[in-house]
Amino acid sequence: MKYFAQAAIAMAVLGLAGCQSGTTTDKTTAGTGAGNSDLNGLFSQYWEKQSRLDPLAATGQGDSRFNDQLPNDQTQAFRDTLGAFYQNYLTRLEKFDRNTLDDNDKISYDIFQYEMQQRLAGLKLNTWMMPFQQFWGLPITLGQYGSGAGNQPFKTVKDYDNWLGRVHGFTLWADSAIGNFRRGMKAGVVLPKALVTKMIPQMRGKDIVVTDPTQSLFYGPIKMLPKDFSDADKQRITAAYKKAIMTELVPTYQKLGNFLATEYLPKSRTTSGISAVPGGAGMYTYDVAYWTTTAKTPQEIYQTGLSEVARIKGEMEKVKAQVGFKGDLPAFFNYLKTDKKFTPYKSPKEVLDAFRKIQATIDPNLKKMFGHTPKTPFEIRQTEKFREASASAEYNPGSPDGARPGVFYVPIADATKFNTTSGMESLFLHEAIPGHHYQISLQQENKDLPKFRQFAWYGAMGEGWALYSESLGKELGLYTDPYQYMGALGDEMHRAVRLVVDTGLHSRNMTREEAIKYMMDNEPISEDGATAEIERYMAIPGQALSYKTGQLKIRELRTRYEKELGSKFKLSDFHDELLKDGVMPLAVLEKKMDAWAAKQK
Repeated sequence: MKYFAQAAIAMAVLGLAGCQSGTTTDKTTAGTGAGNSDLNGLFSQYWEKQSRLDPLAATGQGDSRFNDQLPNDQTQAFRDTLGAFYQNYLTRLEKFDRNTLDDNDKISYDIFQYEMQQRLAGLKLNTWMMPFQQFWGLPITLGQYGSGAGNQPFKTVKDYDNWLGRVHGFTLWADSAIGNFRRGMKAGVVLPKALVTKMIPQMRGKDIVVTDPTQSLFYGPIKMLPKDFSDADKQRITAAYKKAIMTELVPTYQKLGNFLATEYLPKSRTTSGISAVPGGAGMYTYDVAYWTTTAKTPQEIYQTGLSEVARIKGEMEKVKAQVGFKGDLPAFFNYLKTDKKFTPYKSPKEVLDAFRKIQATIDPNLKKMFGHTPKTPFEIRQTEKFREASASAEYNPGSPDGARPGVFYVPIADATKFNTTSGMESLFLHEAIPGHHYQISLQQENKDLPKFRQFAWYGAMGEGWALYSESLGKELGLYTDPYQYMGALGDEMHRAVRLVVDTGLHSRNMTREEAIKYMMDNEPISEDGATAEIERYMAIPGQALSYKTGQLKIRELRTRYEKELGSKFKLSDFHDELLKDGVMPLAVLEKKMDAWAAKQK
């Protein structure tokens, strides 16, 4: 899950790269024959500048050159610069004759054109008046980077000094963010009250706002100072971190927390959907297109959701009958949530070991379904305590060079309440292997892709692949326990319900409470769990639509080619082709896969 947040943050400055370079001319015109090299030169120039101007994303991608930088992306000047650069690169791209390009460069052309057009459209919206919320934004990201357990490296003296440079930019960023929140208050473009109440304690966390710097989340790197550092460096760095924590980080988080509590909360809205704010309908239209990469309307998606909910409910009824449960489906849900036999764990280690057992079970079967697998290392870890309360299970990508592994994070606030019927097997397939870990790692490891594709993210294909991966459970040796299969159906139902409640909240005036009830009526989820989910959709309109939209398209393509190719269809080849070129808008994916299928005949 985490990957979509990281990607969205990175995409906030997508298009900056290359903007300041006026030294390269576009030599390519129709029929020159030099198109591919010039096009890739354009992409390379773009990426170099983008990395300089989006240093947090660069760090996450393993580029350490800018690890001391934290730009202020909250200013009007920054947004104006974005607009100029998007348009500049779109204009330069469209000087190329697409028909003269090879297949790979045609895909790059189509993706880049789509992205620049999307970015330009997004800048016309007023979403900048809501700089962050409880799920993502710099105040959250900074804690992940600075804890010592995230993307920011802490191996050398320079690494430690770099982080201090990044900290120094946070105060200015926060001041600008508050200014944008205040502009939103005047314009009526504000977050729902239910979300703001969750943001305030995040800014005031006991490991964030401290009186003793050694108790700070940001003191984590000092606790793991390399032994080979000199005593002088250790003393200097320790003193500098204590000072930064007490004079920069603590006051800035206090300022954000106090602003949200005293100024913003009273002005926040009681409505649930984005359509309630000025320009909200246009925002949601954009969000739907952005996250699904389709032209589908909210009404179409709503109807698809209702249809999928009905279909999956029928499958759940079959499982209920198989295990001999007497009672209706809501009673079965309650049984799954409350019976003690479904909460057998005593410690976080037991939970993590259960996921490791799932990995061991599927490993022998993966070779039958994939010809190419990632080189990037993989680990399973418990989610850090500072963000555990608001976190879902998630995947954090590794670095392309393998120095940082891909990590499947599992929040375990209380191991004795961790329910085995929550879909542990399907969760692992989605977030870890062969879901996000395979897709993202193979994409990042593919050196034939231009960098903007190597590190791209499109939720419809990325999350669609992860949800499709859940459907491979039986083929991979899982779902032999009907309760685990019920968990998988519950996970699929969860994504179908999202189509109904996301479009309901933001285009049909569904309230937060109505959405929570609909979710609880149709899947085995607790009220707390449903509340957290619905509030996520309120915070990030449209994102939850990407999963089912993408999964349905991938399954549609597989079924089509199985029918068309018959004995010539090989599942491992289908999967390899699907993943080898990275994520892309669904229309581009379908065109690419149709061309692949034609060559198999």
